[in-house]
Amino acid sequence: MATELMRRKGIILAGGSGQRLDPVTRAVNKHLLPVYDTPMIYFPICTLMGAGVREIVVVTGPRDMERFVELLGDGSQWGIALEYAIQEQPRGIAEAFLVARDQIEGRQVALCLGDNLFWGAGLTSRLQRVSQRSEGALIFARQVHDPSAFGVVELDSDGRVLAIAEKPLEPRSKLAVPGLYFYDQDVGELASSLSLSPRGELEITELNRCYLQRGMLCVEQLGPEVSWFDCGTAASLHEASTRVREDLERHCIQRGCPEELALRLNLIEPAEIRAPQNLGNSSYSTYLLNLLERVSGSHRDC
Repeated sequence: MATELMRRKGIILAGGSGQRLDPVTRAVNKHLLPVYDTPMIYFPICTLMGAGVREIVVVTGPRDMERFVELLGDGSQWGIALEYAIQEQPRGIAEAFLVARDQIEGRQVALCLGDNLFWGAGLTSRLQRVSQRSEGALIFARQVHDPSAFGVVELDSDGRVLAIAEKPLEPRSKLAVPGLYFYDQDVGELASSLSLSPRGELEITELNRCYLQRGMLCVEQLGPEVSWFDCGTAASLHEASTRVREDLERHCIQRGCPEELALRLNLIEPAEIRAPQNLGNSSYSTYLLNLLERVSGSHRDC
């Protein structure tokens, strides 16, 4: 198993109240819900692993901490290190840097929202390249039909950031900002300088604006080759689940599978995947069984 950990640390924000999925989220944290057959939290873990991150802090509420620990453990089964931090109340995305400040101090950070799913051709190599940045902040942009539901970034003809706004009523562009952000080691200090917005939150857009004012905010646009789902609503969760099922059944691709990614990145050996006799009868477990057979040289259909 690979033991060298890269400098950049990861944060997955998996707190919040999940009001847009009420009443389901009265009983269970949104990020523990299945995206077809896979826990939602597996997807941001894979995103950060693909970016070269090997140490991740999962930020969640006090009610849900034990459930995440039970599901994810310390991450060693995937060749990574998982830590946990409690966000007492959901006070905005940027508060994640304050909640985990002791754990990220002096480190460059990649933050992924726990309900944002990414996959696509060339994404891993692209994220690894982005993760090599040592100064400033980098965010992504994706053209959408209704940008007013997201942070919105406006670019000039050379791709430089002109302005960034949080859920504007009249967006000046159709470029939404997905929930994946890369920051230098100053992010904790800058986050601590923010004030609560009228919504009572520390806004990630305000943090990005701090970097913009420094002339240190860069944007990369995501094209159609990259799939992005913000699973904050029942409709988007259903859409993502449908895509995951289609890719599994039609193409034998299991999206959001840390075990397979850990094998591909040489973080674990095949023997470190749970023993076949301990796997259940779910489609996810069946995929792992087939994965073990494929890497051992034996093949069969998914």
